[in-house]
Amino acid sequence: MPELPEVETVMRGLALRLEGRRIVQADLARTDLRWPVPTELADTLRGARVEGFRRRAKYILMRLAGGRSVLVHLGMSGRMRISRDASAAAHEHLVLWTDDGWRVGFVDPRRFGMLDLVATEAEDAHRLLAGLGPEPLSNEFSELGLSSALAGRRTPIKAALLDQRVVAGLGNIYVSEALFRARISPRRSAATVAGARAARLVPAIRETLAEAIAAGGSSLRDYRQPDGELGYFSHAWRVYGREGQPCPECPDRQTAQTVCGGVRRIVQGGRSTFHCPRLQR
Repeated sequence: MPELPEVETVMRGLALRLEGRRIVQADLARTDLRWPVPTELADTLRGARVEGFRRRAKYILMRLAGGRSVLVHLGMSGRMRISRDASAAAHEHLVLWTDDGWRVGFVDPRRFGMLDLVATEAEDAHRLLAGLGPEPLSNEFSELGLSSALAGRRTPIKAALLDQRVVAGLGNIYVSEALFRARISPRRSAATVAGARAARLVPAIRETLAEAIAAGGSSLRDYRQPDGELGYFSHAWRVYGREGQPCPECPDRQTAQTVCGGVRRIVQGGRSTFHCPRLQR
């Protein structure tokens, strides 16, 4: 599933082509995605001017003139396809045409994504957004705030960071990477990640996400940027997907197998976690 950096990259790609433009045509091919798509979506989009975009966690909000927003979630396999090519793609459920000739298609083979309409002024009250935690790249995300959110939690810190009520938008890849940078074991009890550990973890999360956004996210399975380009942060992964490979931070890369045994994979909550057992405590 696309995580925060991928969703941010997609949103920026959409904003580049759609912001300030008028949608001259909108065609909805089907309404049976993860949840039913509002039947009035296509009619609402036709003739509408796109005012701007906002990302909240792993959701994209396209704001229209007149006070309504389109809420988009890419799900497991969804992506946005932007081109001047009139040809349709397979599994394309929504198609928009702009007044300057761009074609935008929402492609979702597995149909775990979603589309909804919400009043712009009530975006944060939507049932999928109302309970979300702070944005990790915002000023609301801080050492004190994270320590407070984790207080009393006996769950492993890896699982706690995947809880969207603690911090919004993080997923499996970037939690593994941030914990490695902060030198915190994914097994550590969340309640013990306070003080000095939280002070390391907050900037590690920010830096990991910022670098991933700059690289266009991480291409894994179905993810592509709106222009079809891959995300290149996967080339910079330090631990994720690197089971058995030398840890990049152990003193001697040539002897890392004897120093720490290499990057290890464990399973937490049914998901793979990658870490260095020597450096992460």
